Amino acid sequence: MEHDTVTGSRIEITHLWKAFGLSRRKTPAEMDRYSREPSLVHGKKQVIAVRDISFSVDEGEVFVIMGLSGSGKSTLIRCVLRLVEPNAGEIVVNGKNVTAMDKKQLIAFRRTQMAMVFQHFGLLPHRTVLDNVAFGLKVRGVDKKERSGKAADMLKTVGLEHWGSQYPASLSGGMQQRVGLARALVQDADVLLMDEPFSGLDPLIRREMQEELLRLQREMKKTILFVTHDLDEAMRLGNRMAVMGDGMFVQIGTPEEIVQNPVNDYVHRFVKNNC
Repeated sequence: MEHDTVTGSRIEITHLWKAFGLSRRKTPAEMDRYSREPSLVHGKKQVIAVRDISFSVDEGEVFVIMGLSGSGKSTLIRCVLRLVEPNAGEIVVNGKNVTAMDKKQLIAFRRTQMAMVFQHFGLLPHRTVLDNVAFGLKVRGVDKKERSGKAADMLKTVGLEHWGSQYPASLSGGMQQRVGLARALVQDADVLLMDEPFSGLDPLIRREMQEELLRLQREMKKTILFVTHDLDEAMRLGNRMAVMGDGMFVQIGTPEEIVQNPVNDYVHRFVKNNC
């Protein structure tokens, strides 16, 4: 993928930690000490899913987080939107400190600044395709005529302009994922979070969706944080990528740099097994 011109960071993550089983906030230094001697809850140690991660994503960049199951990548991307509450660290998006927001501020931020595409489409089966795409705008308070018009335009953008009156059950998996993508894009958020959005699709449909995302990215130039376990997908989509293991970033670089110059045996094995 050719690199777009970037003008500054959209996402800044600093010393982020998440331990499941530990509810209260701590400082990064406290979390570092805790990670070496984790306390017990009901006789079990807490699971540290994200360990002291710091990175930034530039405006217009596709940053891919790649790792095996259990590496912490999905927990990390959910922390960015505070669907999972981090225990320590700072998340800044578009210059706003997400970790400092109260509930009301966070709801407003989610409705306007970020959109997320999940692996499972999460479409509402009792609503038409058009209404599914427009649902976020409805929640935001946009009037029916305007939200229907925007949703129809976005369905045309993803190649589903003739399917607005249908229900999700009548669509193929690839078409349903296009609806999920349209639902995120219609929000007109600067930042997209994508958690293995194509992993449940057949290989041919998955490739088509990757090409569709690249086409949309050339037009819209969103800032995208994309999670995957597939190296080919990371190579095709990413400007930069991070290989994650045991809750940490083991290596960050362009896909070519990581494939050609793995920093240790873990990355080497990961790249080799995915090639």
